[in-house]
Amino acid sequence: MTAQPHNGAMNNAAALGAAKHDAATQARDTDPPGRVPGTGSPIPQNTPVLEARSLSKFFGRVIALKDISMCLHQGEVVALLGDNGAGKSTLIKCLSGVHAPDAGTLLLHGVPVRFKEPRDALRHGIATVYQDLAMIPQLGVARNFVLGAEPTKGWGLWRRLDLRAAERTTREGLLRLGIDLRDASESVGTLSGGERQSVAIARALHFGARVLILDEPTSALGVRESERVLQDIDGARQKGVGVILITHNVHHAYPVADIFTILKRGRSYGTFAKDEVTREQVLSMMAGL
Repeated sequence: MTAQPHNGAMNNAAALGAAKHDAATQARDTDPPGRVPGTGSPIPQNTPVLEARSLSKFFGRVIALKDISMCLHQGEVVALLGDNGAGKSTLIKCLSGVHAPDAGTLLLHGVPVRFKEPRDALRHGIATVYQDLAMIPQLGVARNFVLGAEPTKGWGLWRRLDLRAAERTTREGLLRLGIDLRDASESVGTLSGGERQSVAIARALHFGARVLILDEPTSALGVRESERVLQDIDGARQKGVGVILITHNVHHAYPVADIFTILKRGRSYGTFAKDEVTREQVLSMMAGL
């Protein structure tokens, strides 16, 4: 008997796909590149695509974040570094609409924004790829790629999934990152961890992401697979997408990142350009030395 996808996973992944479809449609229809989302006005030169100013988040008496500031420009990779418990996950949840910050300001293209839910962030072009990737292992790559935004054919009672169009969309999305897929109908469960990450990144970019937040994308991957994911991150940067890379692995972050923001126990240890610090200095600061 073939295992069936868990309903919760199906609903979450479908909702994510639908939100990304809405974001892509809005971006194509009203927000061309170089324009402030929702206004259509030109983005001033050197304005960060995403900026956090003195963000703080508290859970009761626990200080999860305190006065965190960072900014991300188009075509830039910011590495968000820190050990377990540093506040990385809380910060990305504030940036992606999961948590509302208790203090501070979040700006998108220089305009203050406040996200009520993750769907709001997706509509503004902020896509987050978590470690679980929001994929259904039992479905094929193409079905996962278009989940929530499926192309259809026919009408009324005869309306059904256009699998050929879904596979074509998937191949085109992956080719934009230089990925030549063997078989778009292949089950996601048969892919390696690195291949799943590549599919998730390509899916986010295809559905209009202007800011890509990656949560520990190389965690538990081998050397070769990690290199593939780092190449995908560089490919996204070359397409003008701003990337926030959350990791505790400096050896993976240093080759691709332009900026390093280091967190320690919910506070910022500092933000440094790549030409200001060596890999060894970043490691020392993460260790608090």
